[in-house]
Amino acid sequence: MPACLYVVGTPIGNLEDMSPRALRVLGEVDLVVAEDTRRTRALLSHFGIQARLQALHAHNEQQLTPVVLDRLRQGLAVALVSDAGMPLLADPGFPLVRAVREAGLALAVVPGPTALTAALAIAGLPVDRFVFDGFLPARATARRQQLAALRAEPRTLVFYESPHRLAATLADVAAVIGPDRPLRLARELTKRFESVYAGSAAEMAQWAAGSGVDRKGEFVVLIAGNPSPEPGVELAAEQVLRELLAYLPPRQAAKVAARLTGGKVNALYQQAEGLRASLGEDS
Repeated sequence: MPACLYVVGTPIGNLEDMSPRALRVLGEVDLVVAEDTRRTRALLSHFGIQARLQALHAHNEQQLTPVVLDRLRQGLAVALVSDAGMPLLADPGFPLVRAVREAGLALAVVPGPTALTAALAIAGLPVDRFVFDGFLPARATARRQQLAALRAEPRTLVFYESPHRLAATLADVAAVIGPDRPLRLARELTKRFESVYAGSAAEMAQWAAGSGVDRKGEFVVLIAGNPSPEPGVELAAEQVLRELLAYLPPRQAAKVAARLTGGKVNALYQQAEGLRASLGEDS
C-alpha cells in the first residue's frame, strides 16, 4: 500500500457493521495505531487479521505523533482506529491527523459507524442542524456553566455521557436547560439491547435517578433545541452577573440579574456560580 494515514471507522457494537474496505485496509497496512491495543487486537482476531499494533491514546499522543510521521515518511502505510466508531469524535487522533496534514503527507478516510449519527437517525428530533459537544465537564460547576451557554441554542444538542455521571448530568440539564425540553437517551446502539428513551428533561432526570436503572455502556444524550431562542439574553445576563459579582454573593446577584434580564433565578444562580469559579481561577 502507498504511504498514507488511513482513518478507519470500526463497529460501535455489532461486528456485522465492519465494512469490507475497512477489513482490507487493516489487513494490508504496515502499522495500526489504536486507542486500546487489547480491544483492537480482539477485533482484528475475530476477522482473522494479524497486524502490528501501537497504542495511541490521550496520554501519549503528543509523543507518538512524530513517530508516526517518521513511519509515513519511510513509506509505510498506517491505520488509525479508536475503540469503537470513528476516531477523533470524542476520541484520540486529532493532533496526529493535523500533524499529518500540515506535513503534506497523504491522508484517507475509511468511513464507519458512529454513535453520534446512529443516535440522531432514530431519536426523532430535528437533524438538519445539530451541535455535538462531546463529553460535558465532569465537575458540576463547569458542566452547568457549559449548559447555560447552550440554553438558547436553536439546534439539536448532542452529548456523550458515562453511566456513572448520567443522573447528575440530566439533573443539571433539567435545571439549566429547562425541565420541559424534549430529551432522548440512546444506549447500546447496534447491540442486542439497543434502547432509546424519550421524555422531557425532568422526566429523564427522574428516570435516571431511579433505582434499578440499567446504566451499562455510554449514553448519547440528545436535547431538542430552543424553539424560541433569544441569542442576546445570554450575553446580557453574563455581563450583568459579572458586574454584580464584584459586589454581591451569587444568590443575590442572580436575583438582581433575573429582574434586569427577565431570566430565571435558579439558572442565573448556576451561571453565577460558574462565573465566580472561573473568576477565582483567573485571579
